[in-house]
Amino acid sequence: MTDNNKLPLILEPDVLESILTAEDHASVKERLIIIDLGNPRLYQQAHVPGAINVQPHQLVAGTQPARGKLPALSQLESLFSELGFTGEEHFIVYDDEGGGWAGRFIWTLDVIGHRKYSYLNGGIHAWLKEGHPRESGANVRASTDVSLTIDDRVIASCDFILETLASPEFTIWDARSPEEYCGEKVMAQKAGHIPGAINFEWTRAMDPEKNYRIKEGLVAELDALGIKRDQQIITHCQAHHRSGFTYLVAKALGFKSVRAYDGSWSEWGNLPHTPVA
Repeated sequence: MTDNNKLPLILEPDVLESILTAEDHASVKERLIIIDLGNPRLYQQAHVPGAINVQPHQLVAGTQPARGKLPALSQLESLFSELGFTGEEHFIVYDDEGGGWAGRFIWTLDVIGHRKYSYLNGGIHAWLKEGHPRESGANVRASTDVSLTIDDRVIASCDFILETLASPEFTIWDARSPEEYCGEKVMAQKAGHIPGAINFEWTRAMDPEKNYRIKEGLVAELDALGIKRDQQIITHCQAHHRSGFTYLVAKALGFKSVRAYDGSWSEWGNLPHTPVA
């Protein structure tokens, strides 16, 4: 491996360790930004060497009712300025929960048109439990001047979904719990799901027996439900946190097209004109 552009989307911990420790990977290491989206107290105690802690609130607008919507461009520019972003870096992203916030960060990278990134499979669970090197304390990078643009091809707005509901080319992947999907658990003014949406809870796509790596055999499992790789996928949850992981999984499985609905159910379920099943 001689170029960071060749790093796979799903990066195994032993591969990352070899990059961080082998002298012949020095040129790759220099261009990495490792992002830890876990609990800041855990980060202070133990994290992947060189990792920078980013908190989830930095990735969302934070305003009611749809707190998970994409934040203002100025907020994104401030974040990536703090990360020392120039556009040449390769991000390696992980969290401490199985991939939700890591996937949300990767979606954010897609939103700003940056395609150089990898997900550390299993996150900090796999890294620590499998004995890879760790460090404590905090890391920072020199800030940069950042000017970003938004690529809306990976964003599904409420209006976009309303326009495509009847299209056979689109499938909505609902990453919430079955109770939320069926309307038993009410998380907005309206309960239920977007008509035609298919429920596959985000945790079903991870394997606790393998330190929360992405589960094997998902293509067949999703296909049997009607979530197919030749469809254009729109994924959502309550606030586009859990669906950060399903967005990542769909990309990793080679789905034709993936968008995320950042408004998610917190927006859809609180609008008066949206249909509900």
